[in-house]
Amino acid sequence: MIRVLVADDQEPVRTGLRLLLQSLPDVDVVGEAADGVEAVRLAQALRPDVALLDIRMPGLNGIEATSLLAGARIAEPIAVVVITTFDLDEYVHGALRAGAKGFLLKESGPQLIGEAVRAAANGDALISPQVTARLLGEFSRPAKQVRQPSPPLTAREEEVLALLATGLTNTEIGERLYLSLGTVKTHIAGVLAKLGVRNRVEAAMWAYETGRVP
Repeated sequence: MIRVLVADDQEPVRTGLRLLLQSLPDVDVVGEAADGVEAVRLAQALRPDVALLDIRMPGLNGIEATSLLAGARIAEPIAVVVITTFDLDEYVHGALRAGAKGFLLKESGPQLIGEAVRAAANGDALISPQVTARLLGEFSRPAKQVRQPSPPLTAREEEVLALLATGLTNTEIGERLYLSLGTVKTHIAGVLAKLGVRNRVEAAMWAYETGRVP
């Protein structure tokens, strides 16, 4: 079972998320928090596999909570998925920079939320496909400010990265490029290593920042 902590300052939303997650056969909600401070405290005490955090909470917002749970300096990070009502929100970009492994809209259905939770639990990441371009493209920096990898990405790695940045899962990337799942994972690992980033979310942001995705 994937153990999940849910944090949202609105009780009806927390209840809805809990019921949705509990309907999934491989997910168990082990805790609920009404603000960022409580979310961090419970996450550190319960050590869930995934923390599902609202971006706007009192006490500590989703960005601050994410940084404390999944930041680069955290010795034993907890996988964080940010969930929000807004499909274009500067706070979400900050949360991804802080170490979040995914970004979902609250209107996302059980299947997508389940996929995001499973991906995060497995060390992967997922962003709602319908908002990937708008979110990352809106806040990307000019390409001249972004470090280029050395050695450069191969042609196949470029193809995989471009599809990854549009929000496709590993399985979907494999189907699009006629590659096995293992081969896709190998290419993604190579991309992450060359870019010096921690996860596919940061790789997707780099792709937008360097103009690899229109």
